[in-house]
Amino acid sequence: MNVALAQSGLGDYIFGLDPQLIFDSLITLLAMFVLFLFLSYLLFNPARDLMQKRQETIRQEMETAAKEKADAIQFKEQYDEKLKNVDKESEEILSETRKKALKKETAIVDEAKQEANRILDRANREVELEKNKVKDEVKQEMISVAAAMAGKVIEVSLDEDKQSQLIEDTLKEMGDETWLS
Repeated sequence: MNVALAQSGLGDYIFGLDPQLIFDSLITLLAMFVLFLFLSYLLFNPARDLMQKRQETIRQEMETAAKEKADAIQFKEQYDEKLKNVDKESEEILSETRKKALKKETAIVDEAKQEANRILDRANREVELEKNKVKDEVKQEMISVAAAMAGKVIEVSLDEDKQSQLIEDTLKEMGDETWLS
């Protein structure tokens, strides 16, 4: 029965909208707008601040990454250039080492030659001394042979045949080599 009364009372308004419903709807919309502003202040602003801070952090990290990438590219270029120069440097080091080795080899060979010359000089001096010693011994031998010969000549009456025979015998005893050196 109440439904029937409500239907009979709604006939005067457009779409059944009465002023009370419109007023209540406006107040509800106004309350929702105020609530939206209040919640936006309490919730959306901190969320916006959080998003701005996050964006700033991401921007700084991207700048840092870009800078580190540029540094890495620069270090890579330096490394590549040093790598190219390594061959040149190793060749220079090897060349310098070879030069030092040749100098050392030359010094060692020169020193060996000098030592060989000293040894040869010493050997030549010893040979010369030995020759002189042998000459002195031969002279002593000749003197003793001459003395022996003179003694034999005096003992024996000397005639010319005997004297020639005595000289030949003495020479045979001494040998031809004694007279040749």
